[in-house]
Amino acid sequence: MAPHRVVRKKKRKSGYAPIWNVLPYLLFFVVWEAFSRINESAALFNPLFLPAPTTLLSEGWDLAKTGLIWDSVLASSIRILIGFAYGAGTAIALAVLMVKFRQVERWLNPVLSLVSPIPSLALLPLFIIWFGIGEFPKVLLIAWTTMIPVLVNTVEGFKSVPSTLIRSALSLGASQRQIFTRIMIPSAVPNLLIGAQIALGLSFGALIVAEMMGADSGLGYMIVDARNYFKITNIFVAIILIGIEYSLFSVILKLLERRVLAWRKGGLNDAVEK
Repeated sequence: MAPHRVVRKKKRKSGYAPIWNVLPYLLFFVVWEAFSRINESAALFNPLFLPAPTTLLSEGWDLAKTGLIWDSVLASSIRILIGFAYGAGTAIALAVLMVKFRQVERWLNPVLSLVSPIPSLALLPLFIIWFGIGEFPKVLLIAWTTMIPVLVNTVEGFKSVPSTLIRSALSLGASQRQIFTRIMIPSAVPNLLIGAQIALGLSFGALIVAEMMGADSGLGYMIVDARNYFKITNIFVAIILIGIEYSLFSVILKLLERRVLAWRKGGLNDAVEK
């Protein structure tokens, strides 16, 4: 008798999923618009304090035509990219050293325990005193903010590799290099990406504060400049742009996560087969 074959029906993806994802944002802005218009009529408080989204859209378009928005977004994006890359790269390098050399881990663990609870923003005044108000202290603050969560999570990822998996690979003749590249690195990737997601949010906070304290460009500077001239609509436009920029970077990171996790699965499968 031929074995029964189980036929699994593929689930049809609903085309309404993107709509449901966007709906909360639309609802938020609709409620905001309605409340702002009611406030303009009822004068519950000064309408300038909470402009309507349509007003912000019009103001944002005018700012875009002047080039202010593009210059600010570009300046902030360059700083976050450079700082995030340096911070994550340093964290990964330190994590590898801590795993490969126990003495390095014994040296760095007390330091991490000391500096991890310190808010990175508390270091900004020192960075400005030491390095001035140029680009370096801003990038350094972002890199420092990125490094701690990525380092801690990556080390935890390396340590989460089951010892039985390593022993099995050794019994099959795998070298230390193969174990590290085919087992340990793929196993640490999920934790590394979790650390990167955490670091991204913290880095944006550090970026904006750094730009507000000492910069002549960027979204943080745009907020300070608008505050000085009491341009509340410009402040709201900058805040919304920060949210949009962060969301775009977060989406890119999640897309990268999907690709890397697919590679991780292939790497672990190869390690088991070989």
